[in-house]
Amino acid sequence: MSKKPIKLTVKERADLERYCGTGVHNVRLVNRANILLALDTSGGRTAERQVDIAQRLGTSHQTVTIARRTFLSTENLATFLQRKSRQTPPVPAKISDEREARIIALACGPAPTGYARWTLRLLATLCPL
Repeated sequence: MSKKPIKLTVKERADLERYCGTGVHNVRLVNRANILLALDTSGGRTAERQVDIAQRLGTSHQTVTIARRTFLSTENLATFLQRKSRQTPPVPAKISDEREARIIALACGPAPTGYARWTLRLLATLCPL
């Protein structure tokens, strides 16, 4: 079974080289860009072996395979070099937005008589969950 080769345009290759060499980027995304550059077969280049790429970049063979598969499925460089956005927050909120707004409004006001400032315990007694 023959693998589909990755052929980058001249502009895509230049963008990837610039992405790897300049600016501050996520290391994972820079590694993915380096993987694509190593797998590129355009302009008479020969693609490196995936095992060699993984060893040179200090990643696993599976990382190279996944990066290759992802690029071939998207075939869009901008989409490929973006972090996945989270669909849901990692931890659900413990209080509702309305209750949070009430606590903030209360804390921004003056402290009750007999107290110098708001404390978490005082806020908790006046705004129970």
